[in-house]
Amino acid sequence: MNDGLNLFEWQQNFIATNLLTLGYNAWSNYLGGERGAIICSTNSSSVGVAGESFKTYFVARSRLAAFLNAWLAAPDTVILQHHFMNAHILEAVDNYNPVADVVFLLESGSQVSFFYLKNLPIKPPECYAYICKEWEEFPPQSTLLKKQKQWQD
Repeated sequence: MNDGLNLFEWQQNFIATNLLTLGYNAWSNYLGGERGAIICSTNSSSVGVAGESFKTYFVARSRLAAFLNAWLAAPDTVILQHHFMNAHILEAVDNYNPVADVVFLLESGSQVSFFYLKNLPIKPPECYAYICKEWEEFPPQSTLLKKQKQWQD
């Protein structure tokens, strides 16, 4: 029982800490033309000057069913809340409001948790605008390296 509470608290803290990134990824990919789900894995995190980072992916709705079938059917992957089956996740992606909500799957170890984040305090378009503004003022190191290489060419 205590482990479940600790897991729930950890997941809630993870979402709160990474809300801007989740919203940014959801909106920027939605602008690419399709609804979908954010997939985040803590299995291969890395630590840099900005803190810990995690692999985050966007899976478009047109590819989501095949992705879920392959990923969640793997023998070493367990979805934590068994009543959330693929059909439920697909239905959430079909019906969520991209301006206010995020469909999110969080992988930690061999477990996957499904979240339908509704009525967020910071909406995905606001997350996107905030991060884009920050990047204008403080571009990521990879952007600086690309610009530097262009200047040298």
